Amino acid sequence: MDDVPITETTPPAPSDLVSRRQPRTRLYRAGVLVAEDFPLEDVSEHLASDDAVLWIDLRAPDHDVMALMASELGLHRLAVADALGAHQRPKLDRYATHEFLNMYAVHLDRESGALHESELSAFITPKALVTVHKDDRFDIDAVVARWDASPDLLASGVGFLLYALIDHVVDGHFVTVQDLDEEIESLEDLLFDQGTHDQELQRRSFALRKSLVTLRRVVLPMREVVNSLMRRDLHVVDEEMAPYYQDVYDHVLRATEWTESLRDLVTTILETNLTLQGNRLNVITKKVTSWAAIIAVPTAITGWYGQNLPYPGFASQSGLITSAATIGVISGSLYIAFKRKDWL
Repeated sequence: MDDVPITETTPPAPSDLVSRRQPRTRLYRAGVLVAEDFPLEDVSEHLASDDAVLWIDLRAPDHDVMALMASELGLHRLAVADALGAHQRPKLDRYATHEFLNMYAVHLDRESGALHESELSAFITPKALVTVHKDDRFDIDAVVARWDASPDLLASGVGFLLYALIDHVVDGHFVTVQDLDEEIESLEDLLFDQGTHDQELQRRSFALRKSLVTLRRVVLPMREVVNSLMRRDLHVVDEEMAPYYQDVYDHVLRATEWTESLRDLVTTILETNLTLQGNRLNVITKKVTSWAAIIAVPTAITGWYGQNLPYPGFASQSGLITSAATIGVISGSLYIAFKRKDWL
C-alpha cells in the first residue's frame, strides 16, 4: 500500500471540478476571433453588434446556467429541458427564434466490442451556437482546432461553426463503422478456425451486433438532421457552405449504408456458425455411430459365445482363437470401410 502514489487515490479538488465545468466562450467579428472566455452575462451585450458571432460551450450545465442562457438568447423551455435531460434521440427541432440539435458522438472499444456514446446538444441561432455536452468524452478541442484551421470560412458565421461540429461527429461515426468492419472481418477469419471456441465466437458476435444496433440508432436519424439543416427556409446554410453540408450528407449516407450491410453480415456470421455447429454435430454423430457399430461386433460375438451351449471350439483354446480372430477381422473391416467414407 505504501507504494501507491497519493495522487492516484486522492479525489480531485473542488476547484478542479469547477474549472472543468467552466463555460467556454468565443466572439467572432467579421470572421475574426476577437475575444474568448468572457462571462455568460456579457452574451447579450456582444450580440448587440451586427457582425458578431458567438460560440458558447457548456459542459454538464446546471439549471441556473441554462436559465441564464435561455434569458440571454431567448431559448425555448422545451429545448432547454431536452438539453438538460439525457438519452434524447438524434433530432433537429425548430422553434421561433432558434433550432435545437441533438446527436451522439460514438467510440468503439475494440477489446470488448462495446460502443460508447457521448450525447451532444446544440442551440442554433442566427448569431450564436451553443453546444452542451454531459461528459468529457466528447473532444470539443478537436472541433475548435477545425475552426482555427479554416479562418477563410469563418465569414459564414454560425453555418461554418455548425458544419465543423457536425462533420467531426459524422467522421467519428465513419471511423467507428470502419472499426466494426475490421472486427467483423476478424470474426470471419475465426469462423473456420478449428481452434476457435464457439462460446467466445458467439459472445463476440452478439457484442458486435449490439454495438451495430446502437450505432444504427445514432447514425440513421442523422440523414434527416443534415437534410433539414440544408433547407433554405432555415437560413442556416449559405451558398458558401452548401457544398460542405452536401459532403457531410454524403458521408452520413455512406455510414448508414455501411452500418446496414454490417448488420446483415453479423447475422450471416451467426447463422453460418450455427450451420457449422450442426455440421460438426453430424460428423460427431457419424463417428460415434461408426464406433458403436465396431464395438457391437465383439459384443455380439462374445454374447453369443457366452451362451451355455456347445459350439465349435467349446471349452478349448481353438474356440478362443476363433472368436478373437473373428472380432479382429470384422472390426478391422468396419474400421477401414468407415475410414474410407470419412465417417471416422
